[in-house]
Amino acid sequence: MMGSVLRMAAGTALAALLAGCSMGSMFGGSDDASYANINASQTQVAQAASGALPAIATECPPIRIREGAEFYRTYAGNRTSDSTALRYQGVIDRVSRNCVVSNGVITVQMGAVGRVIVGPSGGEGNITMPLRFAVQRDGLAVFSQRYDVAVAASPSSANEFSQTVENVAIPYVGGEQITIFVGFDN
Repeated sequence: MMGSVLRMAAGTALAALLAGCSMGSMFGGSDDASYANINASQTQVAQAASGALPAIATECPPIRIREGAEFYRTYAGNRTSDSTALRYQGVIDRVSRNCVVSNGVITVQMGAVGRVIVGPSGGEGNITMPLRFAVQRDGLAVFSQRYDVAVAASPSSANEFSQTVENVAIPYVGGEQITIFVGFDN
């Protein structure tokens, strides 16, 4: 009895630890422009594939919300320090990714779900949330794309949005440090 309780507690602790691995903190700092609209070229993909080693299919890079890009705010006029001037605030609630590893390439599908909160100066209407997905391989950006996500905002609704990006090919030989980032383009 005591052994099964300990095994269950250890399993729960391991599951909680693994679940925390995909959480994290997007585009803070001054070198953010280097990540704008970058994709791996076909040559880079071909070069990586030619010398690729077989990869374990369960190798999927972590996805993180970039620090400093967790939320997006718009204000009425130039009153950014006045909380009553807040029109809308976007937040990212969940991120996810799925990978297929084959022939020296990791093909990633990634997504984010968030919501828009209507502030004191906001109202009902259509707004755009500037969401960016990026992939970094050994410290270099191999993919970066901004998506303008339309949201029909209302003070009386959940105002949820989602964005999925599919078929992003990342050259993979084995042992590279690859991280997927998502966040708002502030």
